[in-house]
Amino acid sequence: MGNRTCFITGASRGIGRAIARKFLEEGYNLALNYRKDEDKQSLEEEFEQVKKDCQLSSEIIYLKGDVRHYDQCEEMYKACVEAFGKVDVLINNAGITRDNLAVRMKNEDFYDVMEVNLYSCFYFMKLFGKHMMKNRYGRIISISSIVGLRGNAGQVNYAASKAGIIGMTKSLAKELSARSVTVNAIAPGFVKSDMTDKLSDKVKDSILASIPTGSFAEGEDIANAALFLASDSAKQITGQVISVDGGMSI
Repeated sequence: MGNRTCFITGASRGIGRAIARKFLEEGYNLALNYRKDEDKQSLEEEFEQVKKDCQLSSEIIYLKGDVRHYDQCEEMYKACVEAFGKVDVLINNAGITRDNLAVRMKNEDFYDVMEVNLYSCFYFMKLFGKHMMKNRYGRIISISSIVGLRGNAGQVNYAASKAGIIGMTKSLAKELSARSVTVNAIAPGFVKSDMTDKLSDKVKDSILASIPTGSFAEGEDIANAALFLASDSAKQITGQVISVDGGMSI
């Protein structure tokens, strides 16, 4: 695995950062998308230390860009291919929320969420899909959500974007599988984060009561699922949605 390369959108924090670290620890070369300069500095400091601690020779490039815009996505794609020649894994992770009841939601808030969460997936699937078909190998993994499977009040935009990822994943899997390119999605439930840490004990207990395992997922749980889907052990798994939600979707 040491020479394989993975491109990750929204890699500077949360799930994306956990996935990036897990793939680095497994010896992957990384191309990491970020938006803010301070995010790049933080990533570099952490990952250079990981490379040192684990004695890794992996190469990492950092690609600043706004995934809402196709021209910037194309520039990042070209920079990634130029740096590594061959890209084996694409992970569409970038995502935002703009929550509100549908009748009160601003049109701009709907558009913004769709552009970041869904349109960017299409852009990168299109760009890297051609590349992977040519190489007759690839893994495309997109981060969806339990909300894309079940819906959630106050999140019609987010639910639509995450459900769209699932439909796109299944369709693209049928287009690319003959070229040894698998396409899958991961649907996390509640993941421990700064946001969940700020919840009151009452709200937290209410949420945990709805999770059969009785605990929030960690970013590493999502990263482990992504690492498996990227591996040769998952070569016969395509067009699937892997729920990592402690049983909430049962």
